[in-house]
Amino acid sequence: LRMAAAGAAGQEKQLAPTLLSFFIYNPKLGPKEGEEEKKILFYHPNEVEKNEKIRNVGLCEAIVQFTRTFSPTKPAKSLHTQKNRQFFHEPEENFWMVMVVRNPIIEKHKDGKPVYEYQEEELLDKVYSSVLQQCYSMYKLFNGTFLKAMEDGGVKVLKERLEKFFHRYLQTLHLQSCDLLDVFCGISFFPLDKMTYLKIQSFINRMEESLNIVKYTAFLYNDQLIWSGLEQDDMRILYKYLTTSLFPRHMEPELAGRDSPIRAEMPGNLQHYGRFLTGPLNLNDPETKCRFPKIFVNTDDTYEELHLIVYKNLTSPFSLPDTASIPPTLEFCRKLDSIVGPQLTVLASDICEQYNINKRISGAEKEPQFKFIYFNHMNLAEKSTIHMRKTPSVSLASVHPDLMKILGDINSDFSRVDEDEEIIVKAMSDYWVVGKKSDQRELYVILNQKNVNLIEVNEEVKKLCATQFNNIFFLD
Repeated sequence: LRMAAAGAAGQEKQLAPTLLSFFIYNPKLGPKEGEEEKKILFYHPNEVEKNEKIRNVGLCEAIVQFTRTFSPTKPAKSLHTQKNRQFFHEPEENFWMVMVVRNPIIEKHKDGKPVYEYQEEELLDKVYSSVLQQCYSMYKLFNGTFLKAMEDGGVKVLKERLEKFFHRYLQTLHLQSCDLLDVFCGISFFPLDKMTYLKIQSFINRMEESLNIVKYTAFLYNDQLIWSGLEQDDMRILYKYLTTSLFPRHMEPELAGRDSPIRAEMPGNLQHYGRFLTGPLNLNDPETKCRFPKIFVNTDDTYEELHLIVYKNLTSPFSLPDTASIPPTLEFCRKLDSIVGPQLTVLASDICEQYNINKRISGAEKEPQFKFIYFNHMNLAEKSTIHMRKTPSVSLASVHPDLMKILGDINSDFSRVDEDEEIIVKAMSDYWVVGKKSDQRELYVILNQKNVNLIEVNEEVKKLCATQFNNIFFLD
C-alpha cells in the first residue's frame, strides 16, 4: 500500500481523477477521407479544436479495430497510459462512447518547482467502465435509444438530444468518489413485515384500477424501494436517478422550510401532506402546467414511452405511477392526489413504525468494528454500512480510499471465476478485508481489530453473517 512519508506529507498534494473528455461517434457516418468530422455526434469539452477532435476519435477507432483482430467478439474496454485512462463502450451497433479520465496525481515540490507523479495503477477499470455504461442507460431512460433519434430525424436530432442531455449529466459525474457501488448499481430495499407489505400491494392494485392510465408503479420509503412493477434494468436506473438527482434536489428547499406542502383542506378531504415532485406545483391553480418528464422503458422489445409522475408524502414514501403516452391532465392529477394522498399518510405511519422496530433490532447488534457491502445479483439488492449517502450524486465512503480500492480488486477477481470463493487480505495496520462470493451473492467486510489472526477474522465474519444475514445461505 502507498504510504506517504510523514516529513514529505506536508509538501505533497493529491489531485483526484478528473474527466478530460467524453465523446460519442459512429464510424459509419463519415467513411470517406475528408468527412471524418461527420462521425462525431457529441464531444465534451466542445472548445477543443476541430482537428484535435478528429484525431482523438480516429485514434479510438484505430485502437478498437486493432484489438478486434485478437478478440473479434469482445473489443477493447480500456486503454492505460501514463497520464490518463480511456474507456470504450459500444451500447448500440457502431455507436461508440469514449470517456477519458486523468489519472490521480501526487504533486511534489522539488527545489521550489512542482513535480507531478501520475498514479497509473489507482483507477479501477471495472468501476469507470460501469460509470460509462450508466451514462448510456441514463440517456436511454429519458431519450430512448440512439437509433430511435436517428429514425425520428436523422443525425441532426440525435446530436441535439445528446447535447441537451450530456451537457447537464456530465456535470453530475463525481469521478473522485466512484467505487464498488457504481459497479453494482444496486437497489436498497426496505425490509417490511408481511402485513404492511400486503397493505401496500393492495393499495397499489386499487390505485392502478381507479386511475386506469397508470401502467407501472414503484413505491419508495426513505430512498429505499418497497415495491416496483418495472423490469429490473429499468428500475435500477430509474432508482439511481430518483435517489441521486430528483429527491436530493427537493429535499434541500424542504429542509429550509421554504416549500411547505400543507395545503388548505379541501371539503370532505382528509388532511394530508402529499405533493407532486414532477408535474403541477399547485393543484388549486387552474392555470398550473401539467408537464411530466418522459421516460422510455423496455427498449429492447416493446419500447414503451411513459410519463413519470413522482408523488411524495411528507413522511417520505414516494409513489411513482408511470403513465402511458397520453399526457396526464390537471383533472387526473387532482384525482390521484385525492385517492393517493390520504392513503399514503396512513401507510406512512405503518411503515414508520416498522422502520423504528428495524432500527431498534439492528441497533442492539451493531458491532462498531464491522463495515460491509452486500450485493445480490439476482434481485439487485444492495446494502452498505460503508457509505453515507448524504449529498446529491456523491456517495461518501467512511473508510480509507486504499481500502475501497482493495474491495474493487477483490470484486475484479470474483468476476473472473464462476466458482464460489473467499479472499482475505491483511491491509493497513489493524485492517482486514474479507470478500465472500457465494452463488449470486457477494459480501465484502472490513474489520478493524488489533492483533487478530486469520482464524479469528474468519470467526468474526461468520458471526456477522449469522447476525446480519441469518436467512441468507452463504456456502462455507
